[in-house]
Amino acid sequence: MAQTLINYHNINVYQEDTLILENVNMNIGEGEFVYLTGKVGSGKSSLLKTLYGELPCNGDKQQRKALGDVDSEATVLDFDMLRIRRKHLPDLRRSLGIIFQDFQLLTDRTVRENLRFVLRATGWKNKEDISRRIDEVLSLVEMTDKADKMPNELSGGEQQRIAIARAILNSPKLILADEPTGNLDTETSRLITELLRGLCRDGSSVLMITHNLSLLEEYPGRVFHCKNSTITELTNDSAALDTERKEADSDDSQGWKDLANEFL
Repeated sequence: MAQTLINYHNINVYQEDTLILENVNMNIGEGEFVYLTGKVGSGKSSLLKTLYGELPCNGDKQQRKALGDVDSEATVLDFDMLRIRRKHLPDLRRSLGIIFQDFQLLTDRTVRENLRFVLRATGWKNKEDISRRIDEVLSLVEMTDKADKMPNELSGGEQQRIAIARAILNSPKLILADEPTGNLDTETSRLITELLRGLCRDGSSVLMITHNLSLLEEYPGRVFHCKNSTITELTNDSAALDTERKEADSDDSQGWKDLANEFL
């Protein structure tokens, strides 16, 4: 039976005093490829931040008190996100792979040194093991020949590949990707998505924020859509870009048509 990696039940997401998403229900298991879509400001990144503890689930103490006796649950990789203490957040984050749109590579050191820094920071000590693991992840993202390059010597797509290599150094079960193709051209976006899909086939689950609906059609997966302070799972991926469709066969299909019209 597949392990549940994310389980959110009746969770509210706040940015300071503003309620961004209400009554979030989301369950993601092992080996799933999941998209998170919605307009800018709809709550996608805020939701992602709750998954690694940057934002608290159900807000601060005052906001939680205002909710009353709401039956809520939030677990990520068996960490209770409603009760997790700040001192335990590093343990959670070491269990995750996180990929950002702006790469966030250390600009003062080579690719190899970027990766070595992460491994040492997460408890690796043996030099041979560190070198072997760096070679393994660079091979996975087809960037072995760039190991001694500085980040500014790489293209955007190459930097994103290194960011993915960094995210998978500790073989995480769950990878969170915040618009990883947002700054990339169409072909490079496809290559990055294919790479993430490959990681998914190898057993990791991927939750990926995207505005690129063509990816949804070309690389199908589960889709959660943020709109009007709510999040809804859409299931008819065949209708994602079908803006010419005159009739909706189901509520899900109509949801997909509405989604396409929002972006196109």
